Amino acid sequence: PQSTIPSSHDVCCLTRYPPGRRQTREAIHSRTIVEQATMHPPLDRPHPDCQAQISDLHECHATTSKLKFWGCNRVKFLLDECLKAEKKRLLAEMNKDYEAKRAAEDDVFRKAMGKEMSFEEYLQQDKDYQAARKKSGER
Repeated sequence: PQSTIPSSHDVCCLTRYPPGRRQTREAIHSRTIVEQATMHPPLDRPHPDCQAQISDLHECHATTSKLKFWGCNRVKFLLDECLKAEKKRLLAEMNKDYEAKRAAEDDVFRKAMGKEMSFEEYLQQDKDYQAARKKSGER
């Protein structure tokens, strides 16, 4: 029979579920470690999009008993979602002109090496490489 009573090791893993819903030990351990215990980034750095959630988490930690493991999980979940959205926005902003930057870097590298074509262009013209690639694709 599968045990539904968590050990002290499993308590941290059960806090992601609403009260009253228990997971078996096997189901808990089948999830990845990242899924079980994700940490947010340091909150002392500026996170302009998430200041309200950070303030709510600090307030929850100050007002909730330390013995209650799951007391601030809902607030932390909202903070995690906000931080993910902020990271996605920042990455999209940083990589918006990636192709142009990459082309400029390739041009500078080609000039520095005294070459007229990039390595990718060379591979496109290399008949041996193309034949080997075609042969490996047929397998």
